[in-house]
Amino acid sequence: MLSLMVLLLANNSYVQVIKADSYANNPDNLRRLYDQYNVERGLITAADGTVLASSTATDDKLKYLRTYPDGPLYAPVTGYYSVTSGAHGMEYAENQILNGNDSRLQLRQLTDLSSNTRTGGNVQLTINPKVQAAGYDTMVRNGFTGAAVAIQPSTGQILGMVSVPSYDPNGLSTHDTAAARSAYNSDDPQSATSPLINQTVSQAYAPGSTFKLVVSAAALSGGTGDENTPDLPAAPRVTLPGTSTTLENFDGETCPQSVGGQVSMKTALAFSCNTAFATLAGRVGAAGVAAQAAKFGFGDSNLSVPLGVVPSCVGPAKSCLTIPNGTAGLYQSGIGQLDVQETPLQDAMIAATIANGGKEMRPQLVKALQAPDSSTIQDFTPETLHDNVISPQVAATMTEMMEASESHSGTAGKNPAIQIASKTGTAEHGPDPKHVQPYGWYVAFAPGANPQIAVAVVVTSGGNLDLATVGAKVAGPVGRAMINAALG
Repeated sequence: MLSLMVLLLANNSYVQVIKADSYANNPDNLRRLYDQYNVERGLITAADGTVLASSTATDDKLKYLRTYPDGPLYAPVTGYYSVTSGAHGMEYAENQILNGNDSRLQLRQLTDLSSNTRTGGNVQLTINPKVQAAGYDTMVRNGFTGAAVAIQPSTGQILGMVSVPSYDPNGLSTHDTAAARSAYNSDDPQSATSPLINQTVSQAYAPGSTFKLVVSAAALSGGTGDENTPDLPAAPRVTLPGTSTTLENFDGETCPQSVGGQVSMKTALAFSCNTAFATLAGRVGAAGVAAQAAKFGFGDSNLSVPLGVVPSCVGPAKSCLTIPNGTAGLYQSGIGQLDVQETPLQDAMIAATIANGGKEMRPQLVKALQAPDSSTIQDFTPETLHDNVISPQVAATMTEMMEASESHSGTAGKNPAIQIASKTGTAEHGPDPKHVQPYGWYVAFAPGANPQIAVAVVVTSGGNLDLATVGAKVAGPVGRAMINAALG
């Protein structure tokens, strides 16, 4: 009997201490599930108080149902809270606040003990509903897939975060487990094009000519060239050094406004001349281009907004900041091709940094964390991510260059009362790039606006432009719609 008692005590200690966390976190543990759904999770709201996610009382064993009033519009930001697949997006990133487990809510938890319920705190986001809707509606209306981000340059607050196609988180949050699994599987979660993927932060794409902003910044900062001297080739094509392969301007055109077969950096950016920028990248050098990219944030694997952000790279993922293939590879990378990959958020950060005089602010989605009574327990504080990425003088020069670029980027969706500085891009991709619709990019900001807004848009497919897609035609109207919405 004594031996049996010892064994029972040992087993009890094993269960209560050693295996406690394993049992508590086992997805088949219904007690854990009931405990989670016994909490009235807090609200997720936009900057103006618009409710993006809330909890509704039910009559079933799971006391509260998570609901999303404008599900697909905000799904890339809110994510979802599911019986079968857990928390995702901001539901995951701020779970401790939303479920009431954050230490700053402990006093409230003691009060909740008397009622046998627990109420979570609220998360107020920086999202501006007008900017969000403008980007989303424009993409959906035109049949585009892709992503769009809007940032306030002076603070880093993210005003819009759009990913299309989107999904309805209400189908995933249902308490009907069979229906929740069906909704999850219908969104093809294993596919690289799944609606469940937030393309703004979780996907990186060839940026095409928008990367010429990085090359321009490196050249101007390092004294490799100035914006007005016509010393870059206007030729329709150049041969990649050490190869017999040629690199061409769009449609094989000669860069306009040439002087003796040469153009200035400002003209080359305005007309997006590949031959000029490939040559300029060669002059700056691989180390110079990579160093400038790193200053903008390329290669940063720790960035969180607090959604995780995949790194942007100038080379292969395993050597993210190393441009491969010698000078030939540098020429290709200088126009945003080869292995250069950027998230839409990174491209928006570049535009925002130029708009902010060369200082890059940390991008942030959270405006405030609140107690259940909506009192603030933590405010958003602007934070510098990278100081002096470029000098204020270089930022001013690049703004002028981007204003010239905007004047050659079409007028679709343009409000003549708003001055815009922009850069477009068209990026080939895939194993058969000549027969696949290219990515269309548009990065821009409004220099004279107060407060300012910077945007980045990538259209990955859709519309009726097929292989003729260029950033100005597809992505430009989306970005301008977001700028117009932000500025009223």
